[in-house]
Amino acid sequence: MSDISLFIALPIGMAFFIPIVSRNIKWFPDIAGNFTTFVLMLLSLLTINQEIVYNVGNWKPPFGIVLVLDGFSCLVLIIVNLIGFFSTLFSVEYIEKMFTSKLRYYSLFLLMLAGMNGVVLTGDLFNLFVFLEIASVASYALVGFGCEARELEASFKYLVMSSIASTFILLAVALIYGRFGTLNMAHVSLMVQKYGMDNVIKFSAVLLFCGLAVKAALVPFHAWLPDAHPSAPAPISAMLSGVVIKALGVYVIARITYNIFEMDTMISSMFIILGIVSMMIGVLMALGQWDFKRLLAYHSISQMGYIILGLGLGTPLGILGGIFHLFNHSLFKSLLFLNSGSVEYETGTRNLEKLGCLSRRMPVTSFSSLVASLSISGIPPFNGFWSKLIIILAAIQAGRPFSALWAVIGSILTLASFTKVQRYVFFGHGKHFKLESLPQIKEVPNLMQMSMILLAILCTVTGVLALGGPNGIFGPVIDVLTGGPSAYILKVLGKQ
Repeated sequence: MSDISLFIALPIGMAFFIPIVSRNIKWFPDIAGNFTTFVLMLLSLLTINQEIVYNVGNWKPPFGIVLVLDGFSCLVLIIVNLIGFFSTLFSVEYIEKMFTSKLRYYSLFLLMLAGMNGVVLTGDLFNLFVFLEIASVASYALVGFGCEARELEASFKYLVMSSIASTFILLAVALIYGRFGTLNMAHVSLMVQKYGMDNVIKFSAVLLFCGLAVKAALVPFHAWLPDAHPSAPAPISAMLSGVVIKALGVYVIARITYNIFEMDTMISSMFIILGIVSMMIGVLMALGQWDFKRLLAYHSISQMGYIILGLGLGTPLGILGGIFHLFNHSLFKSLLFLNSGSVEYETGTRNLEKLGCLSRRMPVTSFSSLVASLSISGIPPFNGFWSKLIIILAAIQAGRPFSALWAVIGSILTLASFTKVQRYVFFGHGKHFKLESLPQIKEVPNLMQMSMILLAILCTVTGVLALGGPNGIFGPVIDVLTGGPSAYILKVLGKQ
């Protein structure tokens, strides 16, 4: 897997090819979309234990555009394309009934996927901005894909806030280029080490963080997310929560913080505070929600807090916990959004008070939702328990017991929230539930079931990835971040 540009070229090429062919061949979008995401998933798995610096056009850095594959980008690449495949598999039947124009849906989906792959692989600040915009513009359209007033309003709100964030990022890139005359991230890091952090670079770093915090939906930059996630089609909600806020937000924040500007005590404290605030505000807002998808959207904000808390601790164990939770969250939160899509697909509503007793008629959806609920709540032996436990232990080890306490409280409140979901949707019923509607409900089609079953299996077994601790399977990711700017510069430029 030496030509990593395929992760960008393949989905972009297919995104433009699908509309050309699909006007005459109606089944082509489903086949082409799922084939493309399946190939990308396989290619991402082939990148395990590989380190590649790909010089576009054979121009050597820092003068040419460079794509960088290391342990960190490999992990996020696998997450993006794995969830991408499960989402397109779920979309085959879901979009057929709930929406129209599959060719436009798959084209936008693949453009969003290409943008995220580009963000993960690029080693160039301006191209980082370009790929951010490709993914963002496609996601705006997908959020409003139903074209109803509520969906268009959510899409417009997302567009406005994300465009402001993109402006911050572009301004920061311009200031950095004006100061150092380079856009290569490793070369920028070298210049920062050589000349230090003057006021221009500090201001640029603040602009970058604020812009990326909007993309990551961290409190207080989260206002777009509770509207965007419920409005989007369920597979897009799974992508937005499972990978978009990570690839466009958390991944870039971690990459820039650890490999360009270097983590210090002040940044660490800021990350920890933001993590705790996001964790608690997100879960408290979720407790009062009765819209299934809106409740899940607030939990996305809360779970981002756990990831940022782990990364903010800055220790190998803390980074392991944050990265492991990033991986786990992509699985169980994508599954929960697909569950909510299945419920809406059969019942026509997301209101918890109008639902009930679905475990009788939708056993696969019910069981997979129970697995995901236990996982996000941190109940053993599911994967969410292990990543939360590592974050709590890392906080205690780092001398921050109160941070560990907040993480425990957040997990208890998460369990309370999902106990409500299980009670009202699957094992009990809301006060507006009508028993006569239950016989008309049946389990969703096979491909939708397959996506949920596979994700539920992964939520059950991936806890074993914690074995070995910082020296285990996530060791290469931890090495990338703890190695700091010097290791990143050496990898990309081959010099200090």
